[in-house]
Amino acid sequence: MSNHFFANTAALTGRSLRHITRSPDTIITTTIMPIAFMLMFVYVFGGQMHSGSGTYVNYVLPGIVLITIASSISYAAFRLFMDMKSGIVERLQSMPISRSSVLWAQVLTSLVATLVSVLVVVIVALIMGFRSSAGPMAWLAIIGILLLFTLALTWFAVIAGLSAKTADGAVAFSYPLVFLPFVSSAFVLTATMPGPVRAFAEHQPVTPIVNAIRSLYTQQPVSSEIWIALAWCLGLFVAGYVLALVTYRRKFE
Repeated sequence: MSNHFFANTAALTGRSLRHITRSPDTIITTTIMPIAFMLMFVYVFGGQMHSGSGTYVNYVLPGIVLITIASSISYAAFRLFMDMKSGIVERLQSMPISRSSVLWAQVLTSLVATLVSVLVVVIVALIMGFRSSAGPMAWLAIIGILLLFTLALTWFAVIAGLSAKTADGAVAFSYPLVFLPFVSSAFVLTATMPGPVRAFAEHQPVTPIVNAIRSLYTQQPVSSEIWIALAWCLGLFVAGYVLALVTYRRKFE
């Protein structure tokens, strides 16, 4: 990639980030639902949930974080849709800038906003009693998985933002992603689920990601789950990135 690309991406990302700082309600909105879920599951349902040993807030946090990410990236689709509708993207096409910079700026802006939302949720979890004695390397691995997962989903948000006909349609793509953790090991052991549901839960991307993150911060052996999690994240990232570029080029041909 050339310096031209990086300079364009930095300038456009700065523009998008300034918009977010002027409307912090976006981050507030994306954290309310995950925090409400965490409060409900820990304090209302926690006593009845089958999660093995350890505190329930320690068990559910990975799933809550993934819900936060899925909720947050919907705003990437919304922002891109609004830029398309207002003609900003079209005007950028007429300028001597790297075309992919327009998309990368949206993705990086979403990444920063999502990380802030995740940080808020983790702070609330700490107040609720979440504790971990994991070392720096384990936390770096967790951060790496979450970053890759966020990037992967954000590229699908870009596709939704480019393809949607309405603002509601741009945001709606994230609804299945928000509820996917509920059919996984995020809140209960998959062994407690009926056969067909258990089969789906054990073979969808959220379960290995949740299990790998949970094993890392509880200092348990991660076995092959971390590699399965990384394979899912990388596969989704490549698929989302390629499809987003194809959609973008078709949009402006």
